[in-house]
Amino acid sequence: MDFTPTEAQTDLAQLTGEVCAKLVTADRLRELDTDARFDEQLWKALAETGVLAAALPEELGGSDFGMQEQASILRELGRSVAAVPYLWSVVVGAGALARFGDDAQRALAGRAGTGEVVLSAALAEQNHAATDAPGIVAAAAGTGWALTGSATTVAFADRAERILVPASVSGQTAVFLVDPSDASVTRTAQQVVDLGPEFGVEFASTPAELIGTLDTGAEILTWLREHAWLGLAALQLGTLERALELTAEHARTREQFGKPVGAFQSVAQRLADAYIDVQGLRLTVTQAAWRVAENLPAAESIHIAKFWAADAGHRVAHTVIHIHGGIGIDRDHIVHNYFTAAKHHEFALGGATPHLLALGAELAEGA
Repeated sequence: MDFTPTEAQTDLAQLTGEVCAKLVTADRLRELDTDARFDEQLWKALAETGVLAAALPEELGGSDFGMQEQASILRELGRSVAAVPYLWSVVVGAGALARFGDDAQRALAGRAGTGEVVLSAALAEQNHAATDAPGIVAAAAGTGWALTGSATTVAFADRAERILVPASVSGQTAVFLVDPSDASVTRTAQQVVDLGPEFGVEFASTPAELIGTLDTGAEILTWLREHAWLGLAALQLGTLERALELTAEHARTREQFGKPVGAFQSVAQRLADAYIDVQGLRLTVTQAAWRVAENLPAAESIHIAKFWAADAGHRVAHTVIHIHGGIGIDRDHIVHNYFTAAKHHEFALGGATPHLLALGAELAEGA
């Protein structure tokens, strides 16, 4: 594989970083520390600069870039712990509709690329074998479908125009579009570690629109899960990179017993271990994104990347807090945001153990 970033990757990362640097400050992050965490100003800026639409097909107003470019954007958003739904609305939601949807659904993807609407996906229960049937059940209702069941930790369900929901249809898996503002839908705010806007969503014979066909449902669900896992790993990469930079600076400038704390052997060793962990995550995310972009089998690489995001993420996040000492757990200090973001990315859609088990299953199947 070629580790050299494409020109588009470099340009999009630089543009995203510049927009975030201008708008995402420590004071702004403190303002957003609520259960409805959403940076509308940043979201509009990313839409206006074309960042949101970059990976959509040209006919939908995009530049037809791929997962490598999206990973570069996610990495920069992770570096700023940006409170925007780029992963769920654009990478997962719009990406799936552009690939598998009909004309009307593809038009909805185009609107997501302009930032006009937000999309989300109910994937928290979909972290097992691809053959596992979703807990939500779909039944024919006239000329359409109706869903019954519940989903947990659905990101940005409070402002989503549509939610992509996997459901079981007579033992088959299918993926549907649901309007969360429908009267048959109940949304309950859930408190998660980084105060992100995540909701439990209950469907009671909720009208739903099929994406693709019943025969392509399993393929669509696999696509959704793999892009979400890889997207979370890319966000984690940016979060850990920046957290480590802040910690290294603190170790250089904070003095104890007349010398910088970074001069103590135990601190230096932990920083070195954290550096190796971040490099490992960077390698695995780069490899997985490249394989996806090249349309190569990527399931193993994606599980490895998400495992590193969880396993290395745990170690680096705690190193950041321990080296900062008491100020590291102060909610007014910037590293607190990086710690909680890293813990969210660690466990979202499966921690280290589920992805090791999934990787083992992939390897056993290919043996």
